[in-house]
Amino acid sequence: MGNYIRFVIISSVFLSTSVVAQVVDDARPSATNLKSLEWGPPGGGNGFPLGVRTVRQGVDAVSGGVTYYALFPSGSHFDLHWHSHDEYVVVVAGALTIELGESSHALSVGSYVVIPGGLHHSWDVPAGGSDAIILVRRAGPADFHFVRD
Repeated sequence: MGNYIRFVIISSVFLSTSVVAQVVDDARPSATNLKSLEWGPPGGGNGFPLGVRTVRQGVDAVSGGVTYYALFPSGSHFDLHWHSHDEYVVVVAGALTIELGESSHALSVGSYVVIPGGLHHSWDVPAGGSDAIILVRRAGPADFHFVRD
């Protein structure tokens, strides 16, 4: 993975909200309205986008993988990092660019991204536009390993 400083951020730090996370039974029905989400307080720094806000939707009882919404403010940047587990993302509002390894992808509402565990990636939200919101599901517990040159 090259030289990196490893930051293992416990999911409760990055994904903290005023809403208590629930253990999700994938067979149990649920519905979420984007307009009624109760966002956690703005956070960020140390590689995370400044002003990022999240809302945890649940934790898989078997894998420990979290599902959550993340709101990235216009003009924000998420530093190059990787996770131990696969990550699945849908863009639900705004636009952003993701760097996946050596390739760059412009994303808009409806875009779907699969990020294999261990793949270096970063996010950028264009300045002057709207905030971007993504829905993320992880195949295991959340961890963040920031890559430093």
